Amino acid sequence: MNQPHPGHPAQVPVLALGDVLLVSLQGELHDGMAEQLQHDITSRIATSRVTGVVIDISGVDMVDSFLGRVLAEIASTAGLLAARTVLAGMRPAVAITLVELGLTLPGLVTALDVDRAMELLTQRGS
Repeated sequence: MNQPHPGHPAQVPVLALGDVLLVSLQGELHDGMAEQLQHDITSRIATSRVTGVVIDISGVDMVDSFLGRVLAEIASTAGLLAARTVLAGMRPAVAITLVELGLTLPGLVTALDVDRAMELLTQRGS
């Protein structure tokens, strides 16, 4: 059931850049992978000194209601663990889809790209 699909990695890499986790989503993120990502990020925040999470979705063509909910839950959980989340690189088509689905993504701050997301986290951390 949670087997990787051909052409898709078994899990999404979560990179640590100082006290910020960087997650770069590429292509289609299947439900099992999205749930695993949520668990991985939460575990990393709880066991380290992470103060921010940047989720780069510039490589994502489509966000469905499930993935939208998972992204909002990641932000909510991170916030409860004292880390801020910034969603970076949203394509216009993805933004339109989220609005059409009625997903406001509470708790998520957005940035045009990863550099601006990192700036937001460092400005707010000062």
